[in-house]
Amino acid sequence: AQAAKEQAEQERQAAEAASLAEEEAERQAQQDAENAPIIEQEKPKKEGFFARLKSGLLKTRQNLGSGFFSLFSGKKIDDDLFEELEEQLLIADVGVETTRKIIDNLTAHASRKELKDADALYSKLREEMSDILAGADKPLVIEDKKPYVILMVGVNGVGKTTTIGKMARQFQSEGKTVMLAAGDTFRAAAVEQLQVWGERNKIPVVAQHTGADPASVIFDGIQSAQAKGADILIADTAGRLQNKAHLMEELKKIVRVMKKLDQDAPHEIMLTLDASTGQNAISQAKLFNEAVGLTGITLTKLDGTAKGGVIFSIADQFGIPIRYIGIGEGIEDLRPFKADDFIEALFAREE
Repeated sequence: AQAAKEQAEQERQAAEAASLAEEEAERQAQQDAENAPIIEQEKPKKEGFFARLKSGLLKTRQNLGSGFFSLFSGKKIDDDLFEELEEQLLIADVGVETTRKIIDNLTAHASRKELKDADALYSKLREEMSDILAGADKPLVIEDKKPYVILMVGVNGVGKTTTIGKMARQFQSEGKTVMLAAGDTFRAAAVEQLQVWGERNKIPVVAQHTGADPASVIFDGIQSAQAKGADILIADTAGRLQNKAHLMEELKKIVRVMKKLDQDAPHEIMLTLDASTGQNAISQAKLFNEAVGLTGITLTKLDGTAKGGVIFSIADQFGIPIRYIGIGEGIEDLRPFKADDFIEALFAREE
């Protein structure tokens, strides 16, 4: 009994520590959001974003992409080279399964004598990696459903609320009317952050008191969006993982309640993942996908992490479209994911 008590106490302390860490991450995220420039519009778009994508992927590129070039340079194709390549892919968080797949495909080509030297292997590798991402390259298309309902899910601290704000601004700039529903009723900070965004950008936010039933907040949000004839409703949700089962049930309930107002809602269930968490992002995607069936993923914080290789793992294992990638603080730094641009920036040789 004593042992059980001690274990329960340890679990309680662990949950408390996790909760504190999460709150800290949130506080930081909120501070960042408040200090972030409201809008960043500099340089012609294409060049501006591609240049930022390139510099954002710098650390990942040192492991992958152009990092391979130095690995292959002047080498002959043999088991040692494949072993080094495998190691490099794993270091960059491409993940065990996806790495195996890439290595197996390359080994097959090499054994058929289709690759004459390491240069040819480099090109083939780029092609393999490009193929993996191509499957996830499906931008979000807002259908003509009013309101088009986007349910945002993800753990706390990944940049979910900030992503909602950036998406809302982008939809607004395309001439669409947007509303937000503050469904993360667990944390006052999340509701406030959304309300600040709303006020700044003249976007209505449907919210209730802290601790309110999230399904009821989102129900109100859809009703209100229907009444106002809004084009898009984006609903935030809680992301506390201390009690996984409870959170997943809550999300399922939200989806059930939405369907009472619109059989087709939500039209998009989007998971926000933080690239810097590497393989942790994979277990989060599994968890949320099993609970509510994801239709899209946004991968944030690709700038400044060496773990950007996780994007290959995500694309390969789930077959869920990657809708957006985030490579910085500015509104312009959340962009629709384009596999070709990503590969281009990743394999760019250093000047």
